[in-house]
Amino acid sequence: MNRSAIREQAFKLIYSLEIQKKENIEELIELYIESNNIVDKNAKKYINEVVVGIENNKEEIKKQIEKNLKAEWKIERISKIDLAILKLAIYEIKYTETPFKVAINEAVELAKKYGEDTSKNFVNGILASIVKE
Repeated sequence: MNRSAIREQAFKLIYSLEIQKKENIEELIELYIESNNIVDKNAKKYINEVVVGIENNKEEIKKQIEKNLKAEWKIERISKIDLAILKLAIYEIKYTETPFKVAINEAVELAKKYGEDTSKNFVNGILASIVKE
């Protein structure tokens, strides 16, 4: 699995966690990996790291998103898909060695594939604002 495919799997899990109750994150990660037949050790490691990392830093990530929204927008207005993409990209930019250009490009690609027509511009705009800080 290449990094983009691994990132896409991580996004799908983050999205599913957005729309369901999160009781035991580690258990949900294992269940997701198992049910999607992910055997690549690097994929398992990456998915585990980003999902747990996002959970551990969720308040800071949420603040980053809220701070960069237009004044009249609230985080609750953001689609769950866009929110999952933003969380993944912000985590990569702030907490990993991933170059911000790579994180933004990958996020925009996910937004094109899974989001609405306006998602790619929205995601790109938020992430560009965060990087400028």
